[in-house]
Amino acid sequence: MKAALWLVALFGVAVATALLLGGNQSTVTLFWPPHRIDVSFNLVLLLLLGSFVGLHLAWRTLSALFALPHQARRWRLQQKERAMHGAMTDALLHMLTGRYVRSVKAAEQVLQISEALQSVKQLGDTLPKHLPPMQILAHLIAAESAHALRDRELRTSHFDAAISLGHGQTSGELEETMEAAQLGAARWALNDREPEQAMQWLDGIKQGAARRTLALRLRLKATRLNRQHTIALDTARLLKKHGAFSETAANSLIRELVMAHLNDAHDSAQLQTAWGQLEVSEREAPEVVLHATQRLHKLGAPATEVMPWLTPLWNRMVQQPDSCAPSMRHRIVLELSRTLLMVPPDADWLASIDRARQTYPRWVELQFLAGMVCWHHALWGKAQQMLEMAAPQLMQAELQRQAWRTLALLAEHKEETARAQIYWKRAADVVVT
Repeated sequence: MKAALWLVALFGVAVATALLLGGNQSTVTLFWPPHRIDVSFNLVLLLLLGSFVGLHLAWRTLSALFALPHQARRWRLQQKERAMHGAMTDALLHMLTGRYVRSVKAAEQVLQISEALQSVKQLGDTLPKHLPPMQILAHLIAAESAHALRDRELRTSHFDAAISLGHGQTSGELEETMEAAQLGAARWALNDREPEQAMQWLDGIKQGAARRTLALRLRLKATRLNRQHTIALDTARLLKKHGAFSETAANSLIRELVMAHLNDAHDSAQLQTAWGQLEVSEREAPEVVLHATQRLHKLGAPATEVMPWLTPLWNRMVQQPDSCAPSMRHRIVLELSRTLLMVPPDADWLASIDRARQTYPRWVELQFLAGMVCWHHALWGKAQQMLEMAAPQLMQAELQRQAWRTLALLAEHKEETARAQIYWKRAADVVVT
């Protein structure tokens, strides 16, 4: 369509020219005493047009001739710029492939070419606008390679040079390059086991960059090394929201940090405060609940403060039997038996445990729990019956040893010394790992 329009326009110009020049009888008379020259008007127009074209071509030729030195300088600058890009590519490739010595040499070549570019710059020539970021990147690549070679002196020199180049610059490209330098410095500090230094670099990053996944990963590692478990827990939650870990890995990491966060409490009041800072999903995790109850016992808190944490766990175990693996059931029953023995006898708990035992008759640990609670309620006969059935079948060593010990105490209470000695011997034979 465009070609057709140009063709129509060309025909239009041809027709207009033919109409103007074909029937034009005008003449132009030039007087140069004593001569007179009569020239056709059409010829005058052609001469003027030819003169204009000739002068234009002559002007272009002279301009190109005088521009040759400038073009030669530009060509030399372009050649150096291409060499600089090639050296930068080599430096990055060598660093990624583990050839760190070659990477340092290529990065230093980039810096040498950039200095040569600046030295040959003359009035009217413009340097590449990305030259400062490339110089900073070359320093960072050299510093990263020197860090891999464990040459701290070379790493420090290149890093300081990169910081000095970017200091005081407001360009967006340079700001991102400086953020890369700060993240690199934080990573090096972590590799050197200096979490405080890493945190200083991370705190100096702008808020937007500080919430990126890479910065959050570094902050998580720094806070864990520095044993700042509360900050590490908040960071791990952010990383989970960003999808930085798989669901299984994120839950495992958060569970570990939650336990460390609870371990930082030095009394029951601090532990209660730390527990209140956890999210609902974290407080519902069986491992976290059991760890928190054990921590409460260790801090000397009364058992009445422990029971509100164990009760929801017990209800979920009996109402949703598939939610707890057998190993977790053993831990729940063991912790619950210890706690129930520290509170006054409660008939409601005895009835609840008995109903669960009848609902799940294959759960041997429930027979153990029922026997322990019956012993606490002074129901000696039923306690002995439950524990004698459960003790040989228990797979968890701590539960089995506790069952034999309780049977030995019951036998001593009945003054059955021989049987008590048998039970004490069986309890001693149980190896608790």
